[in-house]
Amino acid sequence: MLSVLSDEYFMDLAIREAERGASDGEVPVGAIITCQGSIVARAHNQTERLQDSTAHAELLAITAASAHLGSKWLPQCTLFVTLEPCLMCAGAVYWARLGRVVYGASDDKRGFMQYGKGLLHPTTKLEFGVRHDVCLQILQQFFTLKRT
Repeated sequence: MLSVLSDEYFMDLAIREAERGASDGEVPVGAIITCQGSIVARAHNQTERLQDSTAHAELLAITAASAHLGSKWLPQCTLFVTLEPCLMCAGAVYWARLGRVVYGASDDKRGFMQYGKGLLHPTTKLEFGVRHDVCLQILQQFFTLKRT
């Protein structure tokens, strides 16, 4: 049984968000932002729905968390996201000064880690690989269905 405050628990919620996105025809990426163990934002990709190439799960979640907490800076928050953030999202994580980022699957083509952790704010802690296999499988299934 998972502890309610475990990384796996929150990543499972991000996975549910990714699945919601997939059911809407979006690339299945989900994000959850927590603050002191409480969820303050959740989102999934909405680039198709909003016809906005910047409507990534991370950006939507950061915007919602900032509005909820009344702050542009989120140093006490953790972002759980099913896929390694892209450069754009890493920039947003930097400017929001998120305290911690936890991602599931790596993105060898467009992920920010091609350029290194230095793209994040110096105080941001980074964890990766949480529920990696499940996060990767959701993406692979989505793209397999798109290609058939």
